[in-house]
Amino acid sequence: MNPEFWQKRWQEKRIGFNQSEVNPLLIKYWTELNLLAGSRIFVPLCGKSIDMVWLTAQGHDVVGVELVESAVQEFFAEQNIEPSVHQHVRNPAIKCYQGQLLSQKVEIWVADIFALTFTDIGNIDAVYDKAALIALPAEMRSDYSEQMRQLSVDVNKKAAVQLLLTLNYDQSKKDGPPFSISHEQVQQYYGSYYQVTELASEPTSIGSAPELKVTEQVWLLS
Repeated sequence: MNPEFWQKRWQEKRIGFNQSEVNPLLIKYWTELNLLAGSRIFVPLCGKSIDMVWLTAQGHDVVGVELVESAVQEFFAEQNIEPSVHQHVRNPAIKCYQGQLLSQKVEIWVADIFALTFTDIGNIDAVYDKAALIALPAEMRSDYSEQMRQLSVDVNKKAAVQLLLTLNYDQSKKDGPPFSISHEQVQQYYGSYYQVTELASEPTSIGSAPELKVTEQVWLLS
């Protein structure tokens, strides 16, 4: 999955994955993470997700990473935030947009997620992954899950809890993204370092294939 693919999707406004309402599964299961107000939440491949607005409304700071800069610019514009923009000290191709929303800090990195380090994003308390794992082809997912672990383990070697959403369907009937991910694959990617708990499994649909039988699953990684 090359960067040009996502750049083109945003340029052509083919962003059916961007929901106009907060994900109801986030609202329903967020309390399972038992976080304190003021926690820092990392949202990988965040786009301009309105879920980030909901997280700030719960009293959390948000740190996102997004490959497409126009998506980040649209997020801040739609939330009427005038962000400050900083270039990465070692890699000028990476930028960080920072602003304030509902009294909480929001910073979104414009970068390939694999180019970031723990030093860049700082300590985080939780990860909300709704759109990242399912956006990646199989050959990238093990590297991604390891990168997430590297980014979310603090100086005391404690890993941040994760709320992970996946889709499960017959992959032979539709090309991804979003890709289908099975229970066994979630265990494969995360089972070595996390206790994996399935919180929910509910029927859903994919806009480009409404006839497809799809299940959305919610996982707690602790």
